[in-house]
Amino acid sequence: VALHHTGYYYTFIGIAQVVAAVLLLIPRTVTMGALLYFPIIVNIWLLSYAVRFEGSFVTAPLMVLANLYLLVWNYDRLRYILPITRFSDLGIVQKPVKYSKKFPFLFFMGVVLTVISTIAFARFGYEAMPRNSLADCNMQFENTKNKAAGFVFCECIHTIGQPLEACLEEFENLKD
Repeated sequence: VALHHTGYYYTFIGIAQVVAAVLLLIPRTVTMGALLYFPIIVNIWLLSYAVRFEGSFVTAPLMVLANLYLLVWNYDRLRYILPITRFSDLGIVQKPVKYSKKFPFLFFMGVVLTVISTIAFARFGYEAMPRNSLADCNMQFENTKNKAAGFVFCECIHTIGQPLEACLEEFENLKD
């Protein structure tokens, strides 16, 4: 909610995301789109984790990784703007003349494990989440040993409007 009240900054982020998306759709400008989108999505990812926002808790880190993949894939274009003057010729960053048609099993398994790890962290990484409403917040504490402390945490966030850190500290003090 707070980001929406920043006025033009919220609108600027949205416009920058649309511009980056259009650049990512055009093969010739993919690198520029990835460069533009990287600081935007890292900002969203850090903000989501800082305030435990459910809306992009899973998608933001996965989009950061996807964007990093695009930047690494286009390293041959990016290396000229980096402050490095000598590049080693290890053959790691050179694109092959002809790509193999074999399915890259290891890469696929790495992606699957990353997605599963991200979802597991989103589900089990934090003991208390503010959630999007008071009812949703209270629901996570139903049938748990910290039900009373959890309800106080939810009231602190949604009704009283205290900062997350203050409510988390009170939750820690009240739980069994």
